[in-house]
Formats: sequence, structure tokens, C-alpha cells
Amino acid sequence: MNGLASPQCCSPDSEWIMTERLLIKALSGGKNTKIITLNGKKITKMPSAIGKLPGLKTLALQNNLIPKVCPELCNLTQLTTLNLGNNLLEEVPEEMKYLISLKNLHLSGNRICRFAPGACDGLQNLILLNLNNNHLTQLPQEVSRLKSLTYMSINYNQLASIPRELCFLENLSELQLNYNQLICIPEEIKFLKKLQKLLLARNNIGVLPKELCNLKKLRILDIAGNIIQIFPSGEITSRFVINHLAENNPFLMDAMEWYPEIRSIISRRQTCAICGQYFITIWLECVQFVPPPKNWKISKNLQLVPVRVLVCSYKCFTQRDPNLFGIARV
Repeated sequence: MNGLASPQCCSPDSEWIMTERLLIKALSGGKNTKIITLNGKKITKMPSAIGKLPGLKTLALQNNLIPKVCPELCNLTQLTTLNLGNNLLEEVPEEMKYLISLKNLHLSGNRICRFAPGACDGLQNLILLNLNNNHLTQLPQEVSRLKSLTYMSINYNQLASIPRELCFLENLSELQLNYNQLICIPEEIKFLKKLQKLLLARNNIGVLPKELCNLKKLRILDIAGNIIQIFPSGEITSRFVINHLAENNPFLMDAMEWYPEIRSIISRRQTCAICGQYFITIWLECVQFVPPPKNWKISKNLQLVPVRVLVCSYKCFTQRDPNLFGIARV
């Protein structure tokens, strides 16, 4: 038995009878049962019989009335997809730590306000986590244990901050935090080297950290509906815009049509001699001694000539060539 789909039923009694029949049919398949789908059945308790299906790969129980998971869930060590969306769960349950093969976890539309201790411990293979439309006010430090996570969506919650530990998820490529109560982004955001999409719309963010400029793979940044403007004229955002325009980012190319004043700002861009990135404000003016071009008509005894170069940050200055010197005005 490779799959189990649930047909539409009318009355609550007939739904429950059909649910029982489907479970009996699934149990008859034993280890060969790979999929159970019991969506929208008004189930008030997760069926403990699923513990007898150790080969189960997908379990879909969304749109029911389940307040907590059953202990037998721990037996599903081969489960890769679990959908408990739109139920009555109040926490990310501890039983999750036993689902060592889980890759996709959907918990949206519940009443979740906390993570049970240890819930993240065994989720080393989790790729997708959906916690949209819950009651979370904070995330535990243990989220850093989700080493394989690439997609995380926590829209429509009540988060006031992001734990710095979340920024150590080195495989994360998409992070959605729309419609929360965030007031700032931690500077550790710079460690999300693979992040391509960051959605922060409708929060209370006043300032973006300069470390956002370190996210070289970031392609979409949505900060609409915050206290900041979409394109403030500050150095941080200017650098971000300029360097992504150089890559023909379609989102920014379209937005530029609505912000002509930005064209004037970025027309003053300079190039850092160390990292090659564009910037507006010069962090430090330097001089570098280089051999003169052969077509220069100068004394043959002159082996090096000074050339003015510009550096965009202290980080780049510390990585400079030994022949590059900073200029100090006294």
C-alpha cells in the first residue's frame, strides 16, 4: 500500500467512521504504508495507531481539532513530511526530536506560543519549517540546532526580536518574518551567507544593521511598512542598492523608476580598491606605490609612483596590500 487518500464525507459521524476505516486499511498495509492523509476530518485526537506504521513517509492531519500529538508519533523515524496546520496545538511538541528523518514541518494556523524543551534536538535534516499564523513571542536559542534548515516562515506572529542563534543557520536561504513586532535585526545576520530572500514587512524596525551589506547572495529584501523608508539615503542602503543594481536585480531595477533621486546619489559611487564593491562615502583615502607605466616619460631612476586609492571600510583596510598606506590629515 503506497498511499492513502481520504474522500469527502458529509456528517461528523460518517466522517469518523470513514476515518476509522482508512486507519484500518492503512494498518493492514503495515510497513508498506507510506502516506496517510486525514485532512479536514474534525479529528480531536491524533490516532495512536500511526505508531504501528514505522515506514510512514508522509502524515497529513491539517484542518482538524487536534490539541496535542500522541506519544506514538515518536515511532515514525522515517517520516519526511508532517502537516499539522490549522489545528489547536499550543506548542512545538517534544516528540518532534524523535523524527530524525523529517524534512518538511508545517505547523501554521495553530495556537503555538512556545517550543517544548528539546523539540529541536533531533531535527538535523529539517529543510522547511512553517510557523505562520501562531502566537509566538520569541524563539528559543535551540533553533540553531536545525542545521539543514533552508526555508523558515514565521509570518503573522508576535515576535519582538530574533535570537542571534538563528543567524547561525548557515544553510538558510529564505527567512520570512512579515507581520510581527520586530524592532531591530541582530548584527549576526551577517552570518547567513546563503540567505537570498529576507521578508520583514509590517514590523516596527527603525534601523537596518550595516551587516546586511555582507549578505552577498541576498536578492530580495522587503522592509515595507516599517518605520524606515524603503530607500533611505544612508550609506548602508546605498551600498546595498548599488552593488545589487550591478547584478541587474529585477526588483531594484523596477523600484528605481519610482525613486529618481536615488539615481543622483548612486551616480557618485566609488569603487573600493580592496573588495571591489561600490560605496558612496569614502571611509579612508590611501596611497599605493606602483611601478609607472612604460609609456611615461619620467626618470629611469623612478621605480615607484604614488597612486590615490579609496577604501570602503576598516575591514578592507586591514586586508590591504603592504604597499598601500592610509593618508591622515593633521
